Amino acid sequence: MLKKHFPLIIALLILTAAVNSSYPQTRTVGLFLNDTSLSYKGYTLMAPNKYTATYLINNQGRLVHKWSNSAYSPGNAVYLLPNGNLLRSCKVQGYIVGGEGGRVELYSWGDTLLWYYNHNTQNYITHHDVRYLPNGNVLMIACEKKTLAQALASGFDSSKFQSEIITSGYMLPDYIIEVQPTYPSGGTIVWEWHVWDHLIQDFDPTKLNYGVVANHPELVDCDGDGVQKAKLLWNHMNSINYNAKLDQIIISCRSNSEIWVIDHSTTTLQAAGHTGGRYGQGGDLLYRWGNPACYKLGTSANQKLFMQHDAEWVDSLCPGAGNMTVFNNGVGRNYSSADQFVPPVDSLGFYYRAAGTAFGPTSLAWTYTATPPASFYCANISGVQRLPNGNTLITGGPTGNLFEVTSGGQVVWKYINPVINTGPLYFDDSIPIDPNNTGTFQNYVFKVHRYAPTYEAFTGKDLTPGNFIELYHTGIIRESGSTPSSFRLYQNYPNPFNPSTTIRYEIPERCQVSIIVYDILGKQIKTLTGETHSPGTYRVNFDASGYPGGVYFCRITAGKFAETKKMILIK
Repeated sequence: MLKKHFPLIIALLILTAAVNSSYPQTRTVGLFLNDTSLSYKGYTLMAPNKYTATYLINNQGRLVHKWSNSAYSPGNAVYLLPNGNLLRSCKVQGYIVGGEGGRVELYSWGDTLLWYYNHNTQNYITHHDVRYLPNGNVLMIACEKKTLAQALASGFDSSKFQSEIITSGYMLPDYIIEVQPTYPSGGTIVWEWHVWDHLIQDFDPTKLNYGVVANHPELVDCDGDGVQKAKLLWNHMNSINYNAKLDQIIISCRSNSEIWVIDHSTTTLQAAGHTGGRYGQGGDLLYRWGNPACYKLGTSANQKLFMQHDAEWVDSLCPGAGNMTVFNNGVGRNYSSADQFVPPVDSLGFYYRAAGTAFGPTSLAWTYTATPPASFYCANISGVQRLPNGNTLITGGPTGNLFEVTSGGQVVWKYINPVINTGPLYFDDSIPIDPNNTGTFQNYVFKVHRYAPTYEAFTGKDLTPGNFIELYHTGIIRESGSTPSSFRLYQNYPNPFNPSTTIRYEIPERCQVSIIVYDILGKQIKTLTGETHSPGTYRVNFDASGYPGGVYFCRITAGKFAETKKMILIK
């Protein structure tokens, strides 16, 4: 059927693109764009931050799989493992501050809880991101409580503290743990690294960690870049990524506007010191980039990152493999970008830096910004992923805006998360603002990841597309608003569709309304309404479940008015 009418369908697709421009102003969530010739075909994993379910969708925005048995909203990252299991961080109540977390869960493809690990007390908590290691262990970011007295003894300048530290009487530096799971719950911490073990300060020679900051870029200055005051969640690490070839970890440190690289080959004892491990530096920083003022080898003029998220190595199967990508939130410059840069590293994993200078590079290998730049600005969360075809998947976190761009910056796929704290919205609902987070909507997403159709997790799995996540109206729905001045039948939306679509029409006077769907041969297959309507704007849902794919016609008759629209059902 579709093959027979292929030329007509192509013509209709072109017509649909033009006609729909007058109707999608009512669409607020779901799929907005899918350029099948340019976008990377795959499955996108999405965990709405205000809801407990995790979704896997295809490029048409249709649900492929769903996990919904967790009692917790994400806190924050989720990943689909090669064996088909879902690794998700969870937000628990009673956490001490800052990044949401405190628990990590592992679910089977069938949504059975296989393992959980709680790391949440009054003195420490996991937050933001986790990573599954090749040995089956899990890396987790956490923060730990240090008293005000400990901070002052370590060389912090109390005048550089935000008031919340003074009020609380403590601060929360970050650390990393590697947990060996004990099924079905608990685990053993087999490795850890603490930023508190790698401090330097030039504020007070009578306190710990005193030294010349510019001579030790491998250490973390208590004063940061000297501009930002120290916050309660001091480093605010928000992402962690592992490079198995180099046995290195990359961390995004939001408060420092830097990414850090550390050696994972060390023992826990070596990680607390300055020698040992594959690279001979113990737990000191092997590489840092983004804000050289943090180690006094640059100024604000040299700053590249502005409170960023999601620092990662580009996967070996993607263009730019071995480079680093980061979502540059742009706080302070007021626009966001997805950045790619080439670290100065050799084949063995050693990073080059000329004496007395900051770590390079001084320029980016690639970047995406909107036109104009300020039209895309995400002050928090968000992510970036390089795809195998060279495109880049970007998460505009605060608005749940997921989109894919080519290397030239062309947007070829766009999807707005339709899920808020109460569950999925209708396709034309207004997205409520999050009252607890200025500039963030309730459909916000930490970051998403797209997996190739050949990914091992999908072997033997049923990936038959289901319905859309967003809801569509059933029955006759009258919209609020003024009375229309004329009769009108809008193009149905979405179009093409599967299995349902919404038909919208306007009636300026009270009259009998008949809406009938015909197949391409002119056979009447469905009557959607035959009732008397008062003046107003209406919408009705056409559910085509059970009908074959092809071209259909929707005809409205209202008084002396009659009009027909063509619809395409894709199966």
